[in-house]
Amino acid sequence: MAPKPRAKKPMPAKAVAAPARKAPAAVGFKPVIVPSVAVEELQRFDSDAAQALQPVAEEVRVCGKCKLCESRTQTVFGTGDPRSPLMIIGEAPGGDEDVKGKPFVGRAGKLLTDIIEKGMKYKREHVYIANVLKCRPPGNRNPEPEEIEACRSYLERQIEIINPKVILAVGLFPAQWLTGKKMAIGKLRGQVHEVDGRAIICTYHPAYVLRNYTVETRKKVHEDVLLAVEILGKGPLVS
Repeated sequence: MAPKPRAKKPMPAKAVAAPARKAPAAVGFKPVIVPSVAVEELQRFDSDAAQALQPVAEEVRVCGKCKLCESRTQTVFGTGDPRSPLMIIGEAPGGDEDVKGKPFVGRAGKLLTDIIEKGMKYKREHVYIANVLKCRPPGNRNPEPEEIEACRSYLERQIEIINPKVILAVGLFPAQWLTGKKMAIGKLRGQVHEVDGRAIICTYHPAYVLRNYTVETRKKVHEDVLLAVEILGKGPLVS
């Protein structure tokens, strides 16, 4: 049964981006620090949520909490409309994302766009997309527990500020992170998990789908995203 709609939390009307910060020195890492693509994008949105996200993106820009800060090209905070009732959360940036500063811009990103626009009939720009990790793991390896923990507060605040009605978790790590269940993605998908009043729907990562491009795998992903459409309804996500 679909969860009852939740009212959007009012955000502070005068939330503004924090001034530029220096990288933390106590941790011992030497973070790569460059301008944030996300901060620049958020400044183009006229909404309280966008304003409230800017200081969080700025914190991520100078973050030195784990060793990934030393090997990144730049941070990958998130992209899309912060007013969206749909948030998609992936695992970690890959090589293309590390270069461009936005999540899901490579081959997996193209497939995700097709899933959103052809499968769900929504516009990608109306969805807010982020990852569990904000920096690329070397060689696109799996996120490590300490890296996930280092990024935890950033993603928690993104979710709190955006306050989505539905979160689509693509991949094992966001699925387990969001549901709190240490189960295989095959057991987590195909159902709606209600967490903190939000609908969490888990499905396979687009990169996995590309590696296992079978009718069965694509059918399962399509079934999962239709669960989200059933809750959100058809038509534009953002007016």
